[in-house]
Amino acid sequence: MLKPSFISASCISMDRASDKILSTQAAQWFRKAAGQGEAAAQFALGSLYDSGWGVPQDDIQAAQWYRKAADQGLADAQFNVGCMYANGWGVPQDDTQAVQWFRQAADQGHAEAQLALGAFYDEGQGVPQDSTQAVQWYRKAADQGVARAQFNLGVLYDQGQGVPQDFAQAAQWYCKAAEQGVGRAQFNLGVLYTQGQGVPQDSTQAVQWYRKAADQGYTEAQFSLGVLCDRGRSVPQDFAQAVQWYRKAADQGHATAQCNLGVMYANGRGVPQDYGQALQWYRKAAEQGVAQAQYELGVLYHQARGVRQDSTQAAQWFRQAAEQGHADAQVMLGGMYGTGEGVRQDSTQAAQWYHKAAEQGDAGAQFMLGVLYGEGEGVRQDDLHAYLWYNLAASRLPAGADREIAVQNRDRMADRLTPAQLADAKARARTWQPKPATPGARAGLNIEQ
Repeated sequence: MLKPSFISASCISMDRASDKILSTQAAQWFRKAAGQGEAAAQFALGSLYDSGWGVPQDDIQAAQWYRKAADQGLADAQFNVGCMYANGWGVPQDDTQAVQWFRQAADQGHAEAQLALGAFYDEGQGVPQDSTQAVQWYRKAADQGVARAQFNLGVLYDQGQGVPQDFAQAAQWYCKAAEQGVGRAQFNLGVLYTQGQGVPQDSTQAVQWYRKAADQGYTEAQFSLGVLCDRGRSVPQDFAQAVQWYRKAADQGHATAQCNLGVMYANGRGVPQDYGQALQWYRKAAEQGVAQAQYELGVLYHQARGVRQDSTQAAQWFRQAAEQGHADAQVMLGGMYGTGEGVRQDSTQAAQWYHKAAEQGDAGAQFMLGVLYGEGEGVRQDDLHAYLWYNLAASRLPAGADREIAVQNRDRMADRLTPAQLADAKARARTWQPKPATPGARAGLNIEQ
């Protein structure tokens, strides 16, 4: 969790361009009043040390003067002491102490302290994790108009944490924060309009909110607009616009946008085809762990597109994607082990990777498993399993030569089985279900402090 770094402003207004002499004189005046126990002066002097106006910047001095004012009950000072402990500025970092000071300020109605206290309960830092308490403190701050608290409260209603899940409430709080310019709230509100959760389904509204967030530089919104333009969903299909939005997100490090931008360059959609550019963007995404990008990078190395042919590199990238459950990469890796291309030939490894892809419903992998079981390569020879996988492949392959071969091989295996074995194999095929990779969670529900 990011520590709260927002320090309450001093009770004086002093522009950074203010005259240095005036700043120094102000420090002298505040020091005299602070020495006489004036809480406001102690707080102001802490602010000067905090900012380095009129005095050398000094977190230790700032913390000491904030503490003196806090001990007299000044809520802004209590909040700032909490921030100092939360971040380890001028004092040892201590979440428990931070919570204690935030609570004192929050109990006096200090909105930013209420937000901070909610965040600490939300994350279980300095206190036991307690979403119900988080909701209570976020609500207090949200009711005072704190946009970040409104957003966080929307997230908790959206996820059903600390409160019953309620998309209508989530939408209301997101809307309040969105109207104050919180990019993540604008994006999440767009998601609700897209899905028709808590609000009527409205693609036009969704796009408007995505655009507001995107114009603020929120990468998830930029990426989403790229997808909409790419696929022609809710907006006219426009590959050039898709490229622009993908690039904005990709330049900020959004991994999936980098992968999609690579796809646009590889296929010449919205940009001239350029495998070199595709390679660069795939690599950026692949190094962040995007399985599709790892697979696509493997394909470029395997097919010598934008780079010299390198089967070893191809196998390495296929492996990274395959280990994340990418079925196409698993098939490619299985093939490379089968032939010994880029890796040492190993029929057992080939069978294992084909099996992983076949379990996800990949027809090509199912066909190859039929071959391996039929011939006893990398697996124990088994006509029943050969029939099963050929049968599954035949049911999934499109009409054409490959499907005809799968049917022929299936029928050849059937001739080797007893009636009981054949009945068993057919029953298994009827009840078999693919096991697809688990889809990722919806993005955008980030708690903000």
